[in-house]
Amino acid sequence: MVLFMLGLLGLLVLHAKKLSDYVKENIGFSVILQDDIRDVDANFLRKTLDASAFVKQTEYISKERAANEMRKEIGEDFISFLGYNPLSASIDVRLRADYANNDSIAKIENKLLAYRQVKEVHYQKSLVNLVNENISKISVIILMFSALMLFVALVLINNTVRLSVYSKRFIINTMKLVGATWGFIRQPFLLKSMLHGLYASMLSIAMLSGVIYLMVNEVEGILSFGDIQLIAVLFGLVVVLGIVMNLMATFLAVSKFLRLKTDDLYY
Repeated sequence: MVLFMLGLLGLLVLHAKKLSDYVKENIGFSVILQDDIRDVDANFLRKTLDASAFVKQTEYISKERAANEMRKEIGEDFISFLGYNPLSASIDVRLRADYANNDSIAKIENKLLAYRQVKEVHYQKSLVNLVNENISKISVIILMFSALMLFVALVLINNTVRLSVYSKRFIINTMKLVGATWGFIRQPFLLKSMLHGLYASMLSIAMLSGVIYLMVNEVEGILSFGDIQLIAVLFGLVVVLGIVMNLMATFLAVSKFLRLKTDDLYY
């Protein structure tokens, strides 16, 4: 159960990162183009942006499309009233997660304003700051919770193993009395602890696989090929943790009873 809880926490961390990247990649800005720009120049600028390392996705919005969307929003034909279309063509840009912060956007803005086709770059600085601050706070909370869970896991496994070894303290003492070395006495305990850790990790992986199966059925598209690779690494870490934590706890517990004198075994 401890390894299962640690595995669930690992899944939470993986998907928290994915969710934060998803939120950041929905942060973007609008590149407002000059009124006299030709479609060929707008398409060239869009292709240039698509080829940039900081861009995830772009969408070109022509003057006519912008007018149609505005007409639907206000419910009136403002072009007939004004006699002309006051809106400008634009390119909506969605950034990659690593560039979704004000410092990077400011550099990108200066770079874009150097193009003669660009009139201005519009984005909400306060929203970008708010999103990044909240993601940072959530990341710290998850990190602290992860550290707490790992500590609890170590304590629980250590106490369980110590109780198991405690029940065999007289056998350990008898082996000492007949001249067995500490390494010889430890060996069967360590081998058994490795097997217990392996069995426990396999059971926890089976339960985690069930949770993942339910998640995939409930939320379409939640799992990608990259996620499968990360989950495979997570399962490997669960196995390693199960074996290593059991080995460490068993080694310390057996060593404690090896150091005890015969009279101390009764207390």
